Amino acid sequence: MELLPTTPTVKNPPAWFTGDVWLDQVISPQNDGQRLSAGLVRFSPGARTAWHSHPLGQTLRIMEGTALVQARGGDIIEAHAGQTIYSPPGEEHWHGAAPDSFMTHLALWETPEGEDSAHWGPHVTDAEYGAH
Repeated sequence: MELLPTTPTVKNPPAWFTGDVWLDQVISPQNDGQRLSAGLVRFSPGARTAWHSHPLGQTLRIMEGTALVQARGGDIIEAHAGQTIYSPPGEEHWHGAAPDSFMTHLALWETPEGEDSAHWGPHVTDAEYGAH
């Protein structure tokens, strides 16, 4: 067993996010064969990811606030603290905070060896975000 060092909070890159979003990396693969990553992600009101997908899917546990999530072609879903969202492998989606509240989620995903953890697409437009 090992106590892992705490990594500093980082601001997520504007190429993949609209608005202010911060990440505390909880875990990343520590050795060959381990694929699990997790991050505590804090979104300011109205902030959101760009469209993206994960090769092995992603699970989001809403920790506080109100989240908006949408799969490409689906309805926008409102999720609250204590609720969990699952996006299956390869599903293009976005997630972020409602326009009137901060939102924090715990994101969990696995990455196949030699692949990227996410495939990023275009930003979610204001019209797409406002369609809920």
